[in-house]
Amino acid sequence: MGSGPGPAAGPRAGQLAGPPAGPPAGPLTGVRVVELGGIGPGPFAAMQLAELGADVVRVDRPGEANPLALAGGMRRSRPGIAVDLKHPDGVEVVRRLLADADVLLEGFRPGVLERLGLAPDDLLEANPRLVVARMTGWGQDGPWAQRAGHDITYAALSGTLHALGPRSRPVAPVPVLGDFAGGSMYVLVGVLAALVSRATTGRGQVVDAAMVDGAAHLLTMVHGMLGAGLWRDERAANLLDGGAPFYDVYECAGGGFVAVGALEPQFWRELVSGLGLELEGEQYDTDAWPAHRAAFTAAFATRTRDEWAQAFEGTDACVAPVLSLAEAPSHPHLAARGTFVEGPAGGHPVPRPSPRFSATPQRDPGPEPAPGADTVTYLTAHGFTGEEIEALLSSGAVVRS
Repeated sequence: MGSGPGPAAGPRAGQLAGPPAGPPAGPLTGVRVVELGGIGPGPFAAMQLAELGADVVRVDRPGEANPLALAGGMRRSRPGIAVDLKHPDGVEVVRRLLADADVLLEGFRPGVLERLGLAPDDLLEANPRLVVARMTGWGQDGPWAQRAGHDITYAALSGTLHALGPRSRPVAPVPVLGDFAGGSMYVLVGVLAALVSRATTGRGQVVDAAMVDGAAHLLTMVHGMLGAGLWRDERAANLLDGGAPFYDVYECAGGGFVAVGALEPQFWRELVSGLGLELEGEQYDTDAWPAHRAAFTAAFATRTRDEWAQAFEGTDACVAPVLSLAEAPSHPHLAARGTFVEGPAGGHPVPRPSPRFSATPQRDPGPEPAPGADTVTYLTAHGFTGEEIEALLSSGAVVRS
């Protein structure tokens, strides 16, 4: 997308052309992305862009040893180069890669990019079509902008953590709310929206994606219900947080659990019938909820999780077994859809990229290169001469593993 309002018609100078025939490798074919390596939500967003077909390169620091940057399964599907951004020639390598790139994706604290000599204003002056996607925990400004944080702290400040868990206390969620839902997915929306805008205006822009903003925005429906008097600002007291007996998790015989989400009256009737119960009081009669919950609890305790899953198979009672991470890939529905595929290095299955496209199918997960594994091949493919690369290697500005 770097040479006109729409996708580029062919490879840029020095870029590998790829296969001459066959279907496009995803809807973002032709988009070039430079990712400044980080941890967690940034790599996840870059991975998603790569598996949607973009030409993404991950730029690691030489000697990267942070286990969160090396593990987690999110380095996959894109080449990795090692560049010393504290070396002036290393900064120049990144500037050169950005000269005809479409997107820069970075997750440093505010001001770091500027101190490295990669200020967005300067990058946009050199390449007015560039989209500079900046993802942080707290945003580029505000009193907390320079503070450290993680998923749980973004969930806490946004109000999300307050809403999770039993009445007695909030519970620590797995890091999907701030990091990946509020961070990765919102920076992806920002990148794609900026690329669409650029197709009209011809100009790129800076995207300021804060995980705390995204986590707050995910609560839009809850805030709407709270404002309308339909939500109580406390845990396990509402329709969709476990307060209603027909929208909760129940323990089964043998220690397994089932999730119940029978919100609509017709689904509730199927739930009650499937449990073999006759209940007094209507579904939404809150005075009857304690008795309904007790009846559901006692009924689910009479069979195992898998027995209840089989009993409700083919019904609209909205009952599903709570599967472990190891169990989920082999569930018949997920197996039929191919929701999980074998990991690029074998071993535990990994989720396949989502969503799916009819005309431009995205890539399956690819290998995870070590930092610097592709330094020479990638720079060669993007216009650097052998002499230039050898000089950069000799000076330590770039490193190959």
